[in-house]
Amino acid sequence: MNPMPALSPHLKQLRLSGILDSLEARNRQAIDSKLAYTEFLARLIEDEVARREQKQFTCRLRRAAFRSNKTLDQFDFDRLPQLNRALVHELATGRYLDERAPVLIVGPCGTGKSHLAQALGHCAVRQGVDVTFGSSARAAARDGGGAGPRGIGDARACRARGAAFAGSAVR
Repeated sequence: MNPMPALSPHLKQLRLSGILDSLEARNRQAIDSKLAYTEFLARLIEDEVARREQKQFTCRLRRAAFRSNKTLDQFDFDRLPQLNRALVHELATGRYLDERAPVLIVGPCGTGKSHLAQALGHCAVRQGVDVTFGSSARAAARDGGGAGPRGIGDARACRARGAAFAGSAVR
């Protein structure tokens, strides 16, 4: 008797249907390696946890609405020698999020402000933080904020749990 078909409705009822994806392979591995029942169960649960973490990461990334997939690895620090690399890498750790410290990225057009904002947002997503990327004008309108598009310019904003990154400053 094959118990696999009988497991499916129970796993779905317990919201563990992801286990079905690896059950057959893990069962075969357990038989071949003569794993203990608890070791077999531990590997199935590890697979389920990894699947859920990946799903959460994918959902956070999609909800962040980044314009493109920009990361710090792709950023050309050599193009901006005056940029404080150590500070950028410190921001990538996400400590400012716990401190609820705002981050403002300003500079002329085309210097990589949006790239940095998206890259730092991507780092926050990898740390399990919900992030939203969009224009500062839209963020100000959403938050009932003040100056409107004229006072904000063509800035972009990336919000992560109370911290905000923004783009071009208007002179």
